[in-house]
Amino acid sequence: MNELRHQQVTRFIMPLREGGSLPALAEADDGFKYVVKLRGAGHGAKALIAELIGGEIARAAGLRMPEIVFLDIDEDFGRTEPDEEIQDLLKASRGLNLGMHFLSGAVTLDPYINSIDALDASKIVWLDSFITNVDRTVRNTNMLLWHNEPWLIDHGASLMFHHSWHGWQKSAQSPFPYIKDHALLHQASMIPEAETQMLKTITPELIADIIAMIPGEWLTGQDSDISQDEARHVYRTFLTDRLKASPIFTKQAIDARNAII
Repeated sequence: MNELRHQQVTRFIMPLREGGSLPALAEADDGFKYVVKLRGAGHGAKALIAELIGGEIARAAGLRMPEIVFLDIDEDFGRTEPDEEIQDLLKASRGLNLGMHFLSGAVTLDPYINSIDALDASKIVWLDSFITNVDRTVRNTNMLLWHNEPWLIDHGASLMFHHSWHGWQKSAQSPFPYIKDHALLHQASMIPEAETQMLKTITPELIADIIAMIPGEWLTGQDSDISQDEARHVYRTFLTDRLKASPIFTKQAIDARNAII
């Protein structure tokens, strides 16, 4: 896999208050604008780890994802920000954060107005079952329409197990009941075909490469006593075990779709 680019944030443009974790729009030293996921917000580095893993798996599977980059915020950044809440957030986010290329002019995808390819819809449903993403519902689709094509954003609510670290082995082998609320379930008429294609692409080797990309500092200081190496091992093992459990969560998705069609 290609390594993620590493850029420096140079200008804070504005907060994007529609996000639960208060992401921000900022400019980096390459001249491009990024939606920045800040490690000082919400679930902290865990949301950034889920964003990195979910986004890069989606990209490897051929789904449209804005480019993800590492963005560094230095200690002087944000001192002139007049909003104290945002200034505190930027201060708490010094160091390495995650950015997603800003898709200028994109609009929120409406799953009941915008039809997308049935196989793509099925792949997205399968992906979200695989990574246990609870946040792609009609209320909050986390999909954009850009140049008339669907783009995925925001996988920060994925990998639910890492918020407690307890019972992750059982979670890896479990169905995903939240798939019944998925925004694209009604369009996902090719889930078995999607499973076949996704399992060809998402391999243990791919998973290992993506887990290796997680910055060590994001794995330090999480609310557990496991080491960085242990954390990487858990992420790797969870996802490889989850691949083996594909028949379980795939059947759940098919049954959920049959219940609404």
